[in-house]
Amino acid sequence: MGAATQSGSKRPSAATLILIGAALIALVSAGIALTRSGRGPAPDNPAAKDWRVVGWAYAQSGDARASADAYRKATVLEPERAENWSSLGEALQTASPTVVPEAAAAFHKAIELDPADPRARYFLAVQKDLGGDHKGAVEDWLALLKDTPPGAPWEADLRRTVEQSAARNHIDLAGRMPAPGAGGLAAAGIPGPTPEQIASASSIPPGQQDAMVKAMVQRLEDRLKANPRDADGWIRLMRSKAVLNDPAGARAALNSGLAAFQGDSATQARLNSAAAELGVGGG
Repeated sequence: MGAATQSGSKRPSAATLILIGAALIALVSAGIALTRSGRGPAPDNPAAKDWRVVGWAYAQSGDARASADAYRKATVLEPERAENWSSLGEALQTASPTVVPEAAAAFHKAIELDPADPRARYFLAVQKDLGGDHKGAVEDWLALLKDTPPGAPWEADLRRTVEQSAARNHIDLAGRMPAPGAGGLAAAGIPGPTPEQIASASSIPPGQQDAMVKAMVQRLEDRLKANPRDADGWIRLMRSKAVLNDPAGARAALNSGLAAFQGDSATQARLNSAAAELGVGGG
C-alpha cells in the first residue's frame, strides 16, 4: 500500500493507508448512532439525507471530489449533524499523504457536535499519524477501539491498524488491546451498501436512485475487470450484489474472485468466508 512511516515523516504508514483507502466509508449513520452515548440520531433533513446518499455513492465509485461536494451540501442544509461533517472530512482526507486543512476543520466540527463520532475520532488520529505523532495516533485509535461496539463493521480493520502501526513504530501494546468482539470479521470494514443506505435513498426519484446505484456497482465491476487481484473489491462487490437482491451476481463475483486468486489458498479462504457471512454460495 505504501512505505513504512518513519518517525517525524509526513507519509502515512501502510496500516493507515489500508483504512483510509477502504474501511471507514463503512461508518454509515446506523453505525455512528450506536456510539452516541445512548443518544438517538437526530431527525433527518430529507434533502441533506439525499446528499449523504449521493456522497456515499460517489465515495464507493472512487470519486472523492464529487463525494466531498455532496457532503458539503449536506453540511449547509443540516449543519448541526456531526455525520455530515465527519463524512465531508473523510471524503477530503481519504488517500491524501498530508493533512488536509478543510478535512481537519470538518472533523473538529463533528467532534464539537458529537464527541463520540467514531469517523471523526479515527481520522483525527490519522492526521496525527500523517504529522509524525504515531504514538498519539495509536493512543487515539486504542481509545476508539475500546469504545467500539463488538462486531462493529470497522472493528477488524481498526484493530489491525493499531497492531501494525504499533509494530512499525516500536510502540508497546502489552496488555492494552481490548478483546475482539463477537462479530464476523472476514468481511468487516469492506465498504458496500447496507439495507439502511439503500432505504435512505428512497426519497430520491426512482430513476435517479437506480442510475446512481447501478453506476456505482458498474464502476466497481469495471475496476475489478481491469485489476482482478483485489480481494477487498470482490468482497465489496459480493456485498453490493447481495444487498441489491442479486444473488446470481453475488455468486458470480465470488467465482470471479476465486478464479483471480487461483493458487492463493489463504485469499480464497477469505473470499469463501466472506461469502458465507453474506449468505452467498458459489457454483
